Amino acid sequence: QVQLVESGGGLVHTGGSLRLSCVASGRTFVRMGWLRQAPGEEWQFVAGIWWRAGQTLYADSVKGRFTISKDNAKNTVYLQMSTLKPEDTAVYYCAATDKPYCSNGCYDPSEFGFRGQGTQVTVSS
Repeated sequence: QVQLVESGGGLVHTGGSLRLSCVASGRTFVRMGWLRQAPGEEWQFVAGIWWRAGQTLYADSVKGRFTISKDNAKNTVYLQMSTLKPEDTAVYYCAATDKPYCSNGCYDPSEFGFRGQGTQVTVSS
């Protein structure tokens, strides 16, 4: 059974940092990433990483502030978030896909067929 288990969310002040972790149990994927959803908002792509090549991709809203990385031995993907803003407040979901290419565009959340349960990130002003 495939499971994506996130950890590391919490409450921070504006300008603070958090690191999210996601352990993928059961298998590896072609690409993993992070999505987020704020109350009443659409799903938003945050960052992605191709497992074999290590190539990364970021939403413009987090570029330069967030860093996605992976540990192959632990089958774990991380999201280091710095200079957090109140607009980063959302539930963050670990996501994964077996698709070797992006049929709907690599920034489309629907590309990711597997998702974890989510972890809350709240940034206070």
